[in-house]
Amino acid sequence: MSIGNPEASAAVGVYRTLVPAGLRRRIARRVPMRLRMALKRLLRHIQSLTLGARLIRGIRARRRWPQLFRGEERLAALAGHGARIVLVRPTVSPLGLREANLELVVTLLEEAGVDYFAIRGNSDFRSCLAVAEADRHRVGEALLGCARSGPVYLTACRGDAAVGRTALCGSRRGRALARQAAVLRVGMLWSDPAGSLVLGLEHGCDIEFWRPEEGRLVAPRPNRVTEDVAFDEPRVVVPVSRLTGFAALHTRRTRSVRTIPPCADPLPEDVRFPVDVVYTWVDGNDPHWQRRRSAFGDGGYHTEAANAARYISRDELRYSLRALEQNAPWVRHVYLVTDRQRPAWLNDRHPRITVVDHSEIFDDPAALPTFNSHAIESRLHHIKGLSEHFLYFNDDMFLGRPVTPQDFFLSNGMTRTFLSPSQVPRWELTLGDRPVDAAGKNNRRLLLENFGTAIVQKIRHVPYALRRSVLLEIEHEFAHAHWQTSHSRFRSATDISIPSSLYHYYAYFTGRAVPSDISFAYLDLARPEIQRRLGILLARRDRQAFCINDTLSDGADIERQTKMLSRFLESYYPVPSPFERKEREVR
Repeated sequence: MSIGNPEASAAVGVYRTLVPAGLRRRIARRVPMRLRMALKRLLRHIQSLTLGARLIRGIRARRRWPQLFRGEERLAALAGHGARIVLVRPTVSPLGLREANLELVVTLLEEAGVDYFAIRGNSDFRSCLAVAEADRHRVGEALLGCARSGPVYLTACRGDAAVGRTALCGSRRGRALARQAAVLRVGMLWSDPAGSLVLGLEHGCDIEFWRPEEGRLVAPRPNRVTEDVAFDEPRVVVPVSRLTGFAALHTRRTRSVRTIPPCADPLPEDVRFPVDVVYTWVDGNDPHWQRRRSAFGDGGYHTEAANAARYISRDELRYSLRALEQNAPWVRHVYLVTDRQRPAWLNDRHPRITVVDHSEIFDDPAALPTFNSHAIESRLHHIKGLSEHFLYFNDDMFLGRPVTPQDFFLSNGMTRTFLSPSQVPRWELTLGDRPVDAAGKNNRRLLLENFGTAIVQKIRHVPYALRRSVLLEIEHEFAHAHWQTSHSRFRSATDISIPSSLYHYYAYFTGRAVPSDISFAYLDLARPEIQRRLGILLARRDRQAFCINDTLSDGADIERQTKMLSRFLESYYPVPSPFERKEREVR
């Protein structure tokens, strides 16, 4: 929930939940946008009148759990969230909360002398512990004691879905749930100091009560490994990263947990190879870069290619890195490809980020300087130390919610391709084509010549899953077109677009990519409804990835849009990443 965002009010959320999408669209066509926004702001204002009640609940929480107010931590009451109490922390992350809730429940069970073992549930974003039904009473007593240490919540689950209302541990409803539910979801709630990022039981710890049947313990719901175990099944201790694809496998040590041998073995779907990330970035406001660019003329055969908006840096990279750290902690290393530039805020001494200059990936000095993204992208696989499997981000791409490597790669090494409903125009190549369309047509010609198939769809503008070896193969297979693109100083009508299109079809035709789906949003800053769409995205946080693009804005629009985008990004990603220098260092 974002303060001041009319799309995030509880009343608007209820409206979206109860009213079918088709009916909402019909209402939207008949009610002017200004009136709709005014009503939403009114609802938001009415909700803000509950701040007094929230303050009182916060004071009561402080008196009840004074031990939690240490350093920069405090408790606060949420508006529109069932009057729940969150722990406000300066750093908040899904993986951090997942591990904290696992630690909380494991400690409770061990102190109560309850035997347990971790299992591989159907969600990577929360943990799951199995206990015997015979130990239910002791688990309930442990949860009752937990209520004295802080605001911990629980809810019942049917399958993997939470059902019914959430209850505070120790409350009457909480005690009833502990006595009856086959699966309990337990955990704390975390929030950043501004209250714009609230993480809850989606990162909790599930407690499953396994029933005795015919000499074995039987699971109350399906999991990814086994439906029953022997009473005397041995226990083994493994890193948490063995049980979830969300944990950091190659970069950081994770806590260990007790489990059973069937859950300790890698599964066929597990992605066990390292995955790196590559960004390309330019600061069009840099006077040195501007002088280098102007020395070669206006640049670009098309107005869109030459538009200054393409090179504006609105600090998107800072927030895209925050999104990466929040939602993909399993990434091994980040490479930032630039032209003798680096952001003032960047902590380039961090061991997990490397700044790569164009001169390090271009073999031919005559190709530099280049201001053509297609040319730069054609050389990414020449980054020294880059893993075989990597994700390529433009700085206008963001991860909107937690993801796992399996969202982008298959465990056998194949990459996932996300096809767009947008089409490559069918008419022949002309000088009036937009650069993206011209490159798409050139890609289509090469693929038609080599595979006898004419591509129609574009590729979604989401993080591109790539393989280094396939890119090298493309460089050799289409040597002339590749060389021509890499030596085009500005976008040209002869360019091919490799990581954003050609790679995915070539890899598919050669058996190394598979079409897949991803929840995605594309937002254009030049569109009149952009502020409303940003507000909805912030309120829901339901897209795995989104892109905020701008190719046509100019003049006064740029300043207005920059302020609007800054407010949105700071609300969506309020927690600095380790790739940022501290404020005093920037000064």
